[in-house]
Amino acid sequence: MSAKAEERMTKGLVLQEDDGSSFWQPVPANGYVTIKLTPENWDGPFSMGFQIVAVGSHIRKHAHDRNLEVLFVWQGKGRAIVGESEYPMLPGTIIMLPKNVEHMFINEGEEELKLVWTMSPHGLEDFFSQIGRPRTPQDPVPENFPRPADVLEIERRTVFSKPVES
Repeated sequence: MSAKAEERMTKGLVLQEDDGSSFWQPVPANGYVTIKLTPENWDGPFSMGFQIVAVGSHIRKHAHDRNLEVLFVWQGKGRAIVGESEYPMLPGTIIMLPKNVEHMFINEGEEELKLVWTMSPHGLEDFFSQIGRPRTPQDPVPENFPRPADVLEIERRTVFSKPVES
């Protein structure tokens, strides 16, 4: 744990909307991710951040073989496919995902789908930073861009199980 993280564990940590590292995300999710809690700024057992999924976009079907994930929908409308079941995603929806449960999230609304994610143990922040492009709050939204050519290797190194689909 860094000295900063150690100090924050005794004094607390308050992060505002634009605090944290932020990355534009490639297709099919588009939108962006802002990473809030990581091993660099606290000593907790999980990482946390938020993801904004662009209108008409989705988070592809995947699973995590080493991690637990919890998502909270705070704005927008979509559909969650968890295993073989489908569920509406509306503000206030919480989704808990054990290891190896396939899942996919689709923005079906007319506005951005805004999610808070928590991943235990850490690692999702590494994936987002490696596939994304750095973002600052004043940046204009970029044109959609493809996932990196080595995305499957990035997934393998971070928090994903064997790919379900490309």
